[in-house]
Amino acid sequence: MVTNSWRKYVTPCWRPSVESRGEHCSNRGGDLSGRVDGLWWYKDIGQHIHGEFSMAVIQANNVLEDQCQIESGPMSCMESGPRGTFVGIYDGHAGPEASRFINIHLFENIKNNLGLRVDGTFFYSGVCWTFFCIKLCDSGLTSESQDMAADVIKNAYLATEDQFLSMVKKQWEIRPQIASVGSCCLVGVICNGMIYTANAGDSRVVLARLEKSGKQVKAVQLSDEHNASRESVRDELRTLHPEDPHIVVLKHKVWRVKGLIQVSRSIGDAYLKKVEFNKSPLLAKFRLAEPFEKPILLAEPTIHVQKLQPEDQFLIFASDGLWEHLSNQEAVNIVHNSPRNGIARKLVKAALQEAAKKREMRYSDLKKIVRGVRRHFHDDITVIVLFLDSHLISRSSFQGPILSIKGGGVAPGDINT
Repeated sequence: MVTNSWRKYVTPCWRPSVESRGEHCSNRGGDLSGRVDGLWWYKDIGQHIHGEFSMAVIQANNVLEDQCQIESGPMSCMESGPRGTFVGIYDGHAGPEASRFINIHLFENIKNNLGLRVDGTFFYSGVCWTFFCIKLCDSGLTSESQDMAADVIKNAYLATEDQFLSMVKKQWEIRPQIASVGSCCLVGVICNGMIYTANAGDSRVVLARLEKSGKQVKAVQLSDEHNASRESVRDELRTLHPEDPHIVVLKHKVWRVKGLIQVSRSIGDAYLKKVEFNKSPLLAKFRLAEPFEKPILLAEPTIHVQKLQPEDQFLIFASDGLWEHLSNQEAVNIVHNSPRNGIARKLVKAALQEAAKKREMRYSDLKKIVRGVRRHFHDDITVIVLFLDSHLISRSSFQGPILSIKGGGVAPGDINT
């Protein structure tokens, strides 16, 4: 039986995880959970508590490896906890399992770190219901312990990594190739007028800032990338592994960690984190000739925190598939000079048009290429454009639309959670 003293904690937790709830429901953009059209998944326009947003995903791989999500509203289960907007871009590699896993668990781990723990999740008729078990933090629940912080996000990354590696260990004997699956992980959290950006891998978030003239917008990159093509990343790897002269290898004109993978940070990739997973029956192409004593790849993200300013107009979160074809400023200019409705799809199409040009073909011909074969022309591409309303961001307390939407088609039966 729930007493009145606990009701204020329990009430916000007993709600279905659907896109919009109750009287705050926003129906702009049609289908509440997004739309599927061939290789596309998209949500052209919607409302988060700090403004509007647009999302789009295009598939190139035989199985879509990109996943994404927006969560807007309570950042913890406590009524007194902070409210904000969470954005996640998860660019998987060697399979979809890691990105799908992150899409299910990472935000819940952030909520765990802000107070109440998630006890379990089940799905019914396409609606995800999440139940919470009330557990006090070690020293009680205080307003200070409920504030968003860089450590909260970092710990959520590491908790998600531990959970995924535990799953790999359980499945190792029957599905050894799960050890080769991983995902880049880009997160943005807007809370209390601040923007927190965390990245492990080579996805990117770019801020559009209005210049003093009021006519031009400047692209400001907010995330660090962990790709061996960058000299700073190669230097970091050599510093972390001074005993290994082959920690980075130039292979077919591409720098790779141990000659295998371009990114130096990820969630998953157990075969480069724990030596117990770098052996038979893992495929020989993933196995190293010599054992390693410490993780080769890291799961810890680099995190930046800054205060949002009134001149900050919007954020573009995207997997590297977009940035391979568009510069930061090109992407910002497209958004700035276009209607908001469908802008994420417009960005993806601009990247596809550039990909077609590079192969000296027409965009109309590229569109006819089936998944799998398409990967030779472009990667899976995920884009989320988050518009910033300075009036909403500056308000310390308000009840905006509660939003939970996942792009890329996560299905509860797709992965053992």
